[in-house]
Amino acid sequence: MKSVRDFAGVFFHREPVDMRKSISGLSQLVVSAGMGEMMGSNLFVFSNRRRELIKVLYFDRSGFALWMKRLEKDKFPWPKKHESTVVSLSPEQFEWLLEGYDVWKMKPFEKLNYTRLS
Repeated sequence: MKSVRDFAGVFFHREPVDMRKSISGLSQLVVSAGMGEMMGSNLFVFSNRRRELIKVLYFDRSGFALWMKRLEKDKFPWPKKHESTVVSLSPEQFEWLLEGYDVWKMKPFEKLNYTRLS
């Protein structure tokens, strides 16, 4: 697999998914939920109801690839307070999530736009 940072975007399907689905079933979810361009440089992430398992779907110039990660003890932090079906993260934030950080609670500094300096 390519490095996570090689991808342009990471899109999460917020609702739980039947983990028996493979490439074809998850691809249909990407299209029906409007998660992004299937053939682009994106990762599409799905989780089961218990959030201990994720599947990641992507296209790499010659075909689709699918990998999964199962946690033996913990659960993946998942976007709960978002209203939309699809939530996006940066590739860097996705790496943090894979390491166990709750990126949904992390807030960056507020961006300031000054018109003049005092």
